[in-house]
Amino acid sequence: MTAVHKVAIAGSGVTGLAAAIQLAKAGVSVDVFEAMPELSALGSGISLQGNALRVLDSLGAWDDIRAAGYLFEGLHLRAPGPGAPVVAALPDVKTGGPDYPAAMGMPRPELARILLDHAHRAGVNVRFGVKVTGLAQRGDEGVEVFVDEASAGVYDLLIGADGLHSVVRDLIGIDTKPQPTGMGIWRTFVSRPAEVVRSELYYGGPVYIAGYTPTGEESMYAFLVEKAQDRFGASDEDATRIMLEESRAYDGPWNAIRADLEAGAHANYTWFTQHIVEEPWNRGRVVIVGDAAHSCPPTIAQGAAQGLEDALVLTELLVARDAVDQALWDEFHARRLPRASAVVAASVQLGQWQIDGDRDADAGGLIFGISQKMAEPA
Repeated sequence: MTAVHKVAIAGSGVTGLAAAIQLAKAGVSVDVFEAMPELSALGSGISLQGNALRVLDSLGAWDDIRAAGYLFEGLHLRAPGPGAPVVAALPDVKTGGPDYPAAMGMPRPELARILLDHAHRAGVNVRFGVKVTGLAQRGDEGVEVFVDEASAGVYDLLIGADGLHSVVRDLIGIDTKPQPTGMGIWRTFVSRPAEVVRSELYYGGPVYIAGYTPTGEESMYAFLVEKAQDRFGASDEDATRIMLEESRAYDGPWNAIRADLEAGAHANYTWFTQHIVEEPWNRGRVVIVGDAAHSCPPTIAQGAAQGLEDALVLTELLVARDAVDQALWDEFHARRLPRASAVVAASVQLGQWQIDGDRDADAGGLIFGISQKMAEPA
């Protein structure tokens, strides 16, 4: 017996598909509504900590994901300037436990493709090019969901996993929205030099942080974190030029990154945001999860992991209980809100220390402390 038999999910990102897979595996009928016309093939890379890998394994997708990414241990800090010397070699906390690597990188489109494939195999109905536009709470009967202004039917639950600018969040009257943190990031997807075998960060120089993460035997993504600016109208040529100019203070593997940029690698720009919706994340038979409920800078690479944990905890409760009642929501919030709040606060603090130029800040201690918390299962 499950608490739900028919569920609608808005959004086909990592969080939405994870929830869909788990519910469908338990025999629940799941419809996913995605506003984009197709699965995006765009994007650079993503860093996944061990606690994210633990969730992906529970979905049954770990073997495919492991084969598509690059597993690594540890983190190196390098100095800007000639030779890019390594100034610190930091061990990673295995937040997923001893059965998983400390971290891995992989191309974002590959992660999306693998999860979509597993959703289809589980029997999830994924519809692209359709948008949730309205809802009507029907009490114990559930919630009527409107897609492109037409009724899609009554569901036991609507899960809003539709990202930072969540329509579902707006529809249930939650006013909390992502706010800029004051940082912007340039990203590019490039070839991996043989010497890059883990994430490496450079602090100082013309930007706050320069870094890269391997995503495969032949690929990695690289990034530059700067003061947030209005870069959104930059042409492809200007984007490449800016990233080239801002990276010239960084040696070592950055020489290969610049060569790829000069050869045509695409650069894209976004701002860091932060928000946390205070309890409750649900209104009746509608709940928001993932980036709809919380966002943070990727300073400790826990954004995707927190969305995956949202999905895992929510679906675990829905499958184990026989009713969608207040006790279910109380346990969900008790398990998720403190954990997600701690990640958001730590991620924002790490970025703020960079903005303030606080050289006495104990960044390593903060990262280690959060990692220890994440090592405890959600």
